[in-house]
Amino acid sequence: MSHLTGKCLCGAVTYKAAAPPQSARYCWCRTCRYLAAGNATVNVVFASDGFQIDGTTSDHVSVADSGNTMHRRFCTACGTHMFSEAEARPHLIIVRAGTLDDQSLVDPGSNIWLSEAPDWARPDDRLVAFDAQPPVPPTTA
Repeated sequence: MSHLTGKCLCGAVTYKAAAPPQSARYCWCRTCRYLAAGNATVNVVFASDGFQIDGTTSDHVSVADSGNTMHRRFCTACGTHMFSEAEARPHLIIVRAGTLDDQSLVDPGSNIWLSEAPDWARPDDRLVAFDAQPPVPPTTA
């Protein structure tokens, strides 16, 4: 597989993943719904080893409902939210699927934090479902 690449809206921040994603999922937690203006975010999980970011991001630090201290990074020029990282899992980086140059390369396989989805949400019930934080994806070689 070739490198997956992506960028923010203005192109000031770009990235390249050396390995394919470990998983992709929809997240319905309240924080992600703020980031997605109401809907779930679509997140792609990569190994942080070999993941290269070029450009300047700002870091918003918060504690998630899971109890994890999260670093949510966004472009300082256009404000596009791009990455999340949990201090408890420094080997992973979460990328917002909308920033991928070729979004057809990922296919979400699960919904997470369904317990926080609003009543009007219509998550795909064919996908694996988690009411809260799922287990950490296995490390791929």
